[in-house]
Amino acid sequence: MIEGGAPCARLESLGEIELACLRQLNDDPIGLMPTLSLTAQFFLQAAVILAACRAVGWLARRAGQPEAVGEMVAGVLIGPSLLGWWWPGLQARLFPPDAMPLLHAISQVGLALYMFLVGVEFQTSHFKERVRTAASVSLAGMIVPFVLGAGLASLLLDRPDLFGPDVSRGDAMLFLGAAMSITAFPMLARILHERGLSETAIGTLALAAAAIDDAAAWCILALVLANLSGDAAMAAVTVGGGVLYAAFVLTAGQRIFAPLGRRAEKDGEASPSLLAVTLIVVLLGAWFTDTIGIHAVFGAFILGVAMPRGTFAKRMQEQLRPLVTVFMLPLFFVYSGLNTRLDLVVAPPLLGIGLLILAVACIGKGVACWAAARLHGAAPREALAIGTLMNARGLTGLIILDIGLQRGLITPTLFTLMALMAIGTTLMATPLFRWFYEDRVAPTAGDAI
Repeated sequence: MIEGGAPCARLESLGEIELACLRQLNDDPIGLMPTLSLTAQFFLQAAVILAACRAVGWLARRAGQPEAVGEMVAGVLIGPSLLGWWWPGLQARLFPPDAMPLLHAISQVGLALYMFLVGVEFQTSHFKERVRTAASVSLAGMIVPFVLGAGLASLLLDRPDLFGPDVSRGDAMLFLGAAMSITAFPMLARILHERGLSETAIGTLALAAAAIDDAAAWCILALVLANLSGDAAMAAVTVGGGVLYAAFVLTAGQRIFAPLGRRAEKDGEASPSLLAVTLIVVLLGAWFTDTIGIHAVFGAFILGVAMPRGTFAKRMQEQLRPLVTVFMLPLFFVYSGLNTRLDLVVAPPLLGIGLLILAVACIGKGVACWAAARLHGAAPREALAIGTLMNARGLTGLIILDIGLQRGLITPTLFTLMALMAIGTTLMATPLFRWFYEDRVAPTAGDAI
């Protein structure tokens, strides 16, 4: 940018003036846009993100996809892959590196609150009825893709453009195995909510299996990060702390939170004070699990599961869901999409690797979960539906990939290949689910699996 905001001053020729103005318009497309404060930058980012997500979400609905899938794609479109390629100056001004930590922090708050609402809506009765099936589906959806992902990492490690230079074979295998084992927990919850299946047996089973899978994947990731840091105690704190947290919240926590439910039943509403207390508890739970190395979404989700039902749950949904789903959650989707670089994977060999990754992901997750569900007596179409839902990686997969990218485990090239797999498996989920199950079965809140 030209000093003093005067792009046409102190230049000796018309050609120099025209060249300087063209350069300024590329860097400052709004026209002499001043340097923005951090808060002003966030306001602009949020407005652009919401506009893009609503537009792409509308197109996604017209195409038969959940709006959440459109929001995920919107993050790629306004990132370096499209907007950054078409208008790099505008993309750089909208999302400068120094403004990204604030966007990331607020997006994580939205994600934690959303997963708390998912937990509040979670039907524990369905889970208890099908705990063996959920555990079996989860185990199959964790072991098979982990083994295949680890084998793929061993095969690809010799390529210098995919993994960090100092990554050992064991770390690469553990990381890619964990990334393949992940399920799109937030995305799966959003898809089931939009399809009206959150409280059905099949929806609860899928959420329960996904929760177990993702918790295990985060523990594996903790082992990898602990090995990189040379601190074995880190992994012990993560795994042990996560187990103790879940056990405490789901036992003693339910008794501690019971007065919140009684207060809501008595008043017939959730007062501002009750809402404030609930938010404090959720944020503390998210802080604790994030601090010990498990993502904040699990702390928030487990708290939601332990919260009272009835009037309390209904009022929490009414008060929090509109703001979280319309405003805060799209920030999370777009933030993750900003790290995807399609320009890095256009070479034919890399496209072949991308197809191999997609095939391994679908076989390891979708087929394995389908087989486990069938072995436990699920009807053929129900088993196919479960396999399809569990196969979606979504933005939870992108979270793990982003951690791997930041820690130097993988390169931007492998991040993009894996991100395309995450988006592809998520795009498959809704049409295949409708084909296998929804268009042929009329689910009710009490349908059996």
